[in-house]
Amino acid sequence: MMSPTLHVPGQDQIRRAPKVLLHDHLDGGLRPGTIVDLARESGYEGLPETEPDKLGIWFREAADSGSLERYLETFAHTCAVMQTREALVRVAAECAEDLAADGVVYAEVRYAPEQHLEAGLTLEEVVEAVNEGFREGESRARRDGNRIRVGALLTAMRHAARSLEIAELANRYRDQGVAGFDIAGAEAGFPPTRHLDAFEYLKRENNHFTIHAGEAFGLPSIWQALQWCGADRLGHGVRIIDDIEVADDGGVKLGRLASYVRDKRIPLELCPTSNLQTGAAASYAEHPIGLLRKLHFRATVNTDNRLMSGTSMSREFEKLTETFGYTLDDMQWFTVNAMKSAFIPFDERLAMINDVIKPGYAELKSEWLFEQTAATSVSSASVG
Repeated sequence: MMSPTLHVPGQDQIRRAPKVLLHDHLDGGLRPGTIVDLARESGYEGLPETEPDKLGIWFREAADSGSLERYLETFAHTCAVMQTREALVRVAAECAEDLAADGVVYAEVRYAPEQHLEAGLTLEEVVEAVNEGFREGESRARRDGNRIRVGALLTAMRHAARSLEIAELANRYRDQGVAGFDIAGAEAGFPPTRHLDAFEYLKRENNHFTIHAGEAFGLPSIWQALQWCGADRLGHGVRIIDDIEVADDGGVKLGRLASYVRDKRIPLELCPTSNLQTGAAASYAEHPIGLLRKLHFRATVNTDNRLMSGTSMSREFEKLTETFGYTLDDMQWFTVNAMKSAFIPFDERLAMINDVIKPGYAELKSEWLFEQTAATSVSSASVG
C-alpha cells in the first residue's frame, strides 16, 4: 500500500486543506461582478468590459504580458472603483469570504491607503473601512462554516513620497487589525533605500514590515531590502535564485546572499502564477520554488493578485502538485512556513499551527488512508 506521506492530493483535498496566505493584494482580488457594480454606482466609465465574465478574462489577458509595468497598469480600474467607504467595506468583506471558501485560515492582505483618497476619504477612514470589511467577511465565513483570520498590511507606493506617513498609520492601527507595513510598485528605479526613514521608524517601534524585492529587479533589490532596510520578509524574493549555482552533476552552490537568506530563515513570499505573468519565471517547472523547496529555504506559496492571475491558493497548489508531485506533507510544510512567518504574536502563530493546521492535514491524510484501506479490502474480497 502507498504511504499516505506519498499521496499527491486531488483538487477537493487541496481546497479543503488549511492554507495560509501572506502575499495578496486587496485591489488585485476583486470579483469581476463587484467591479461592474461599483463602476455603475460611482459613474466610472473606464472599464474595458462591462460584462463580468468578459471583464475577468480581460484582466487575466492584460496581465499576461510578461512585463511588471504592464501588469501594474491593470490596477487603475480596480482602484478607480474603491474610493468610497461602502466600496472598501464590500471589497474587503468579499475578499475574506472568498479566501475562507478556498480553505485559507489565515491571511495578510495588503493595500495602499494613499490610492483610495480621490473621493475625499482620509487615510484613517480608508483603514477603518477596510478593517470593518475584513471583520464582516470573517463573520460571513463563520456563518458558512468556514474559519479565517485576516490581518491588513498597509502599503506605501515606492514611487511616491508618503512612506513614513503610511508607516506611522500602520503603527497607529497595529492593535486594530493592521499587522504590518509594505512597499510596492515598480522596482526598477525605485530602490527600497528611498524609504529608509519609514523602515527606521518601524524598527524603533518594534513593528513588522515586508518589502517587495527580487521580483523584477534582482539581487541588489533583495540585498538592500535586507541589509539596508531590515525587512522581516521578502515580497516575492524569487530572484534569490540568481545567487544559486547548479552544476551539471546536480551539485548546488549558494552565494553569500542566498546563504544568508536561508541561514536566517528569511521568508520568501513566492507567487508562482504571478511570477510567470511578469516574466520572473518561464514556466511552473522552471519556477525557482522547486529548487528552493529542496534546499529548505523558508518558502511560502501565495496568490499575489487573484483577479489578474485568475488564481486562488488552491489553484496555486494544484499547479505545484501537478508540476512537482507535491504531497500533503509538502503542502503542510509550505503552510507551516507561512504561519511561522506571519506578523502576529508567537503564541497565536503556534496555536494556529498546532490547533488548526496540523490537525487539518492529519485529518486529510487519515481520510485518504481509510479510503485506501477500504479499496484494498474490496479488492481482496473480489479476488477471494
